[in-house]
Parts: sequence; structure tokens; C-alpha cells
Amino acid sequence: MKKSLLLFIALLTAALSAWAVTDGQTYPEVNGIKIVNQWIFDRVHTPAAYTNSPICNQRARTATMDQGIIYVARSEERAVIIGTDTISQSVIHRFSAADGTELEDLPLTLDGAPYGRFLGVASIGKDSFHHIWVAPMTSTAQQYIPVYLVDTETGELTLVVEMDKGDAPQRTDYLDVIGDLTLEQAECNIMTVAGSTADPGFPTLYRMHADQGGDWEGGFDGDPYMDIINFYPETKTGFSLAPVIKMIEGPDEESRYSGEMFYIDCFDTAPVIYDFSGSVIDSFEDVDPELWPKATPNGCVEFKLDDRDFFVYVIADMNGNGYGCQANICELGEGQSLAGMTKYWKIPADSLGKVNDSGLRVHSFAVEYGVDDEGFEEITLFTFKAYNGMAVYKIGRNVSTDEPPVPGDVNGDGEVNISDISDIIDLILSGKVSDSGDVNGDGEINITDINFVIDMILKS
Repeated sequence: MKKSLLLFIALLTAALSAWAVTDGQTYPEVNGIKIVNQWIFDRVHTPAAYTNSPICNQRARTATMDQGIIYVARSEERAVIIGTDTISQSVIHRFSAADGTELEDLPLTLDGAPYGRFLGVASIGKDSFHHIWVAPMTSTAQQYIPVYLVDTETGELTLVVEMDKGDAPQRTDYLDVIGDLTLEQAECNIMTVAGSTADPGFPTLYRMHADQGGDWEGGFDGDPYMDIINFYPETKTGFSLAPVIKMIEGPDEESRYSGEMFYIDCFDTAPVIYDFSGSVIDSFEDVDPELWPKATPNGCVEFKLDDRDFFVYVIADMNGNGYGCQANICELGEGQSLAGMTKYWKIPADSLGKVNDSGLRVHSFAVEYGVDDEGFEEITLFTFKAYNGMAVYKIGRNVSTDEPPVPGDVNGDGEVNISDISDIIDLILSGKVSDSGDVNGDGEINITDINFVIDMILKS
């Protein structure tokens, strides 16, 4: 009986996976602040599980995190036949930010039909009020950039605004949103940068703005675009491959969602802060050369903790010499300057992966704020690199390196796989009692616990 049951389970779980695996690193405490990896799902630490996942795909380019849920957008994933047409439907895959558990995915629809635009969800993000949005890549032949709200219960998309490119219709890839896309609670600003497949690229920014309860208009004093004339380094004349823009929250309620200052991170330089006029406000010019990005990646985010300002930026893509899809976490210098920033950690210390992603360049980050059991501020930081992996870290005064028990990890090795099923069978046959063996928490160890673990493995 035991052998036949194990053979049956083995056939079901040919692609075994790890569950709630961490990066295994111990990071030093810096200035009273600690960091610990909650879980990781990538080519380095969970290679079999990750490479068998639908998010390990070059069209799963960006991801975000909101209210404890990870959202990974993959364009053109499912073939849906309607009449004589086959539509490649985009899908959002969801995971628990707490432990990486896979949640129900969201096949996307628009006007009740499968949403199948080419690279239709190249960009995914959240606004400042917990609304998830997506936008497609657009070419030079496309005058407008549609931005959609996502119904996270049904997957239905709602068009919010079409960003006009005006007289400068260039390619766009990745957007940023600040404020409230529904315009019910605050103003909203949306920005993106014209990109190019070759240097020197283009100097063009696109922006749409709407006041709370108002109408959408061009975000540069009514104009939908502006050409930057001030660059760092000064020899630059445009933004080339897959540039990323990230608006910075203003210092007070009046300016919080104005997006008056923003980072642009581009293929051939490090992040640069611009203001609404297009002027360079800060750059890596005076930053320690050891902190410069190593190999042409794009992506950054800011957060605050204990009244300190922190900056997270990707330091290398998959081609980094000795690196692999890693990020630096730094405390900014006096006056929130880049030049005076202090490096705290590099995450993951041993990489997400070093596999060519076809040159996507973009690296996604997201931050959520919380408090620990003692009332101290705590940060949840999400990092995602297309075709290489993702991870979640906790940052704060009291974050613990003590890993909680992994549900389904009967033998306590940190993974949930066929060996745990074997151990449950041994418990059943021997009549022994074990809290870890009672996976579903019903007070008994029986076939339902085996089914529970099988379900966990198949969904991971």
C-alpha cells in the first residue's frame, strides 16, 4: 500500500518545489536597524520550482505588492478561442507577501472579453490608495497609452485615461502613478519616459494630471509631454533602453501626490532626480564609485523608517560581473542627498539569478509600511526581476531571524515536498502523533493531511 501510494504521489508531483525558502543569509544590524528575508522564489534558491512557474517568462516583466499580496503581470499567457479567433489573454499571478504561497490568479478581461493586447501588461503597479493598475508597451505608431484599473476580484479592466503623446509619439514601456487613480480621495499624476532600442535615445517625458474630482489633462501645464534638456552625465541627450521613472512623495499634504520630483533610471547611467521643470536636482556624480550600478539595470524606490530616508536601487542585471539581479539599500545623506548616502545591505547577498532575460533591464520594487508587536515601525520590501526571481524582506528594529514553522513541512527541513508526504504516511501507519503531521489542523493525522500537502505542492 505504502509503495503504491508513494508512486502515485510521485507521478503527481514530478516537479517538486520548495515552500517558504529563505535566502539563508544573515545580514548585519546597522544603526539599530535589522533586515531579514521572509521568503525567496528564484533561480538560485528554488530553481526547479521557479523555472516551472508561469511567472518565469520574459513576458512577465513587472510586479508590485499591495496589502499583503504580490501581483505579477504576464502578457499573452493563455490561449482563449472565441469563434474563429485565438486570443492570447494576459494574466496576473498572485502570491502571499507573508510566505510566498500562490493565490488564485486573475485572467484579465476588457469589456467582458479576454484582454490580449501585445505586451498588454508590460507595466503593473499600485497608486497611493491601494488601486492596482496595468498599462501596455506602446510603439511609435501608437498615439495613446491606455492606463487600466484592475478589479482584483474579477480581473476586469477599466480604462482610466489614455495618455496622449502629442507631437512626440515614441515607444513607452514602464509607467509610474502617484495619488488616486479614481480621483475620489486625491489628485493623480501618471508619468512615463520615451524609450529607444539604441543610443542616444529620446529626451521625452509623458505626463497626465487630474485634480481630485477633476478631469484629466496634459501634466506639463496642459501639455502631455516635455523634452528634457538637462542631463547627467552632461554628454547624454536622451533615454535609451527601457527607462524607469519613479515619482517622489512630497513633504507635506499639499504636495504629497504632486510628483514634482522624480527619479529617472536609465540604461547607461545611475538614477537621477529631476524636478517638474526638467532640471537635474541630484545624481550619482558625487556618490562613492563603489555604490554605482554595475551593469545597466533600471529600478529604484524610496522609503522612510524611524524618520530616516532610505533609497533602494538595483545594482546589476543578470550580466553583472559577480552580481545577479541585486539591490543596494542605503540611508540617504543629509537633506536626502544621494552623495551622502550610506550603504546598509545588498539583497539578496547571493543573487536572484544570472540568466539572460532578453535585455528587459527593468527591476521592480514595492514597499509597505507596518508596525511590529511592540509598536515600532516595520517595512516590507518586495524585489522582483523578470526571468530570475523575487523575494520579500522585513526591515525594522525588531525583525526576527527566527523562521516560523512552514505549514506542511512535516520533517522540518524548510521545504514541502514528497518527503513530507512520506513522513505523514509513516505517522499514519505507526499511529504516532505529531503536531507537524496535522497539516490541516483538524486534530487528526490522516489522508486529508496528505491531500493538503499534495495540493500545496501542485500549486507551488
